[in-house]
Amino acid sequence: MADEKSEEKEMEKHEEKQQDDLLSSVVGAVFLIWLGAVLLAANTGFLDTFTKILASLSIKPYALPFEFPLPFFTLEAAQVFFIGAGVILLFEVVIRLLVPVYRRRVLGTIIGAIIFFSLGLGNWQVVGPLILVAIGVTILFRGFTRRR
Repeated sequence: MADEKSEEKEMEKHEEKQQDDLLSSVVGAVFLIWLGAVLLAANTGFLDTFTKILASLSIKPYALPFEFPLPFFTLEAAQVFFIGAGVILLFEVVIRLLVPVYRRRVLGTIIGAIIFFSLGLGNWQVVGPLILVAIGVTILFRGFTRRR
């Protein structure tokens, strides 16, 4: 009888972990879809629209600190990909903070989003305030979602 109860508890823990993994899997799939969409846009010429929007915000392409081995992955495509990847991670943070089933620590994800934004924007005058905003939003959501 005691073995059955412990097995049930283990099954419940396993199901909870699978639900957490579901969100991670969705985020991973969205990353791949975003990468494919950015590459498709770059190869078909639609990326020029995104780069014009970024240019209107005074965000211009710059040299990345590393080289891309793919010849069809331009600096503009990398910039758009990194900014979108940061947005995807921020959506994951919001979901993890608001939905109790997926709740877990999000500091690492926030740091990852900041890194992606800094690679995409390339301007610490923009990234620095974004870091402060991200920390403030995290504290705010944590305050609203804290269990009493």
